[in-house]
Amino acid sequence: MATVSRISGGGAVRARTEAALLAGALGLARLSLLVVGVVPVVAVPVLGALFAGATVAWMLDSYYPAALFALFAAVVAGLALAGVFVRPVARRTRARLGSWYELRMPVSYTPRPALEADARGHWWTGYSYHRSHSVARFAQLLHWAARDRATRTEMLWLVVSPFVVVALAAVIAGLLAGGVAYLVVAAVSYKSYGPTSTGATTALFSTLLGLALIAAGVLLAPQAVRAYAEVARRVLDQDGRASHAQLTRRVAELTETRADAVGSQAAELRRIERDLHDGAQARLVAIGMTLGTIEHLMETDPSAARQLLSEARQSSARALQELRDLVRGIHPPVLAERGLGDAVRALALDSALPTEVYVDLPDRLPAPVEATAYFSVCELLANAAKHSGAEQVWVDILYRAGRLRVTVTDDGGGVADPTRGTGLRGIERRLGTFDGVLAIDSTSGGPTTITLELPCELSSQRTSTSFEKA
Repeated sequence: MATVSRISGGGAVRARTEAALLAGALGLARLSLLVVGVVPVVAVPVLGALFAGATVAWMLDSYYPAALFALFAAVVAGLALAGVFVRPVARRTRARLGSWYELRMPVSYTPRPALEADARGHWWTGYSYHRSHSVARFAQLLHWAARDRATRTEMLWLVVSPFVVVALAAVIAGLLAGGVAYLVVAAVSYKSYGPTSTGATTALFSTLLGLALIAAGVLLAPQAVRAYAEVARRVLDQDGRASHAQLTRRVAELTETRADAVGSQAAELRRIERDLHDGAQARLVAIGMTLGTIEHLMETDPSAARQLLSEARQSSARALQELRDLVRGIHPPVLAERGLGDAVRALALDSALPTEVYVDLPDRLPAPVEATAYFSVCELLANAAKHSGAEQVWVDILYRAGRLRVTVTDDGGGVADPTRGTGLRGIERRLGTFDGVLAIDSTSGGPTTITLELPCELSSQRTSTSFEKA
């Protein structure tokens, strides 16, 4: 029975050894495949950059800034050639890891919106206008690549993967090369000194060390490939959880915007209450008292009663007008009935400055977004009339790529600063409730351009596209 156990144990050891050697050979093959795949990724951009730089330097040899232009051409050529490998390298990495370790890393790219031409013949990229179609297409590609999360991770992987592969391959290659070197030293020592000389001990030690290094290299090769797979998963996997810092920052942003929304709502309710108490309510109380006086004077002094009745009628008309103004301040009827475009046009007609309005809205927007944009434009027009010293104002209202974009430009003196008043900061708080942004471009001497952006979805099929000067 003991003999059978020894045989079985020896067979198990031999099987494990064969499996380890087979896995090591497979790891070496996969690592070699990774090294071969990295070569063109590094060589093509580098050689292309060198060729472009040398060509430009040769063409501009007689000019003083030739080196600067050559460096610029080399950088542009290198980045352009590297960009060709971004998507293929990521796709090949996902396919290999799926085949080797059944590691699935699904990828989802943000749809790139199609270029649109507006009524003025400009091409809209989703965030800016360009006169040339090719320039607009290139600008849109760069902007989309910078904003798309999957593309950003793939560009990061294009930079990281060569360093990872070279580092891991260098470790394995160093072990294998060291092992081979020790075996060569052992063979030379044995032939020079013979088996009975003192050099035989050195040869034996070198042989054992060389075999140990080669075995370590072979056995560590699968672990090196697994380390490569782990780094690739951390970089390319989009399903990974957000970091704690990102979640904390997002919670802080949501808490702040919620507090701003609650505070703005409370301030609005207090304003409505104050306007009702000081305006319409006071007039209605006065009308009631006047009617009581009229009731007593009807029999004794009809002429005085008629005069008081006329005053009561005028007070009721003023109270009604104040109520209408209050309702218009809460939500203008033209905004509810005809949408943001017509409401801003009506606002421009009452503006103290000549205002030119351009609207390109394919459909109606959600009511809260329309109200936020309307009151923001109202505040900006009032600021332009009071503080800018402008002679003309332009308002552009556009909807592109799931975002409402409102741009208000004036030809005034500039230097608009949100820290110098509450108007722009109030607009920022309004937009923050919807994750919107406020951008200010206002240099000394003007002009001033203020841009509002709110993410939103269209709500109905009413089209409003026009160009109007109010």
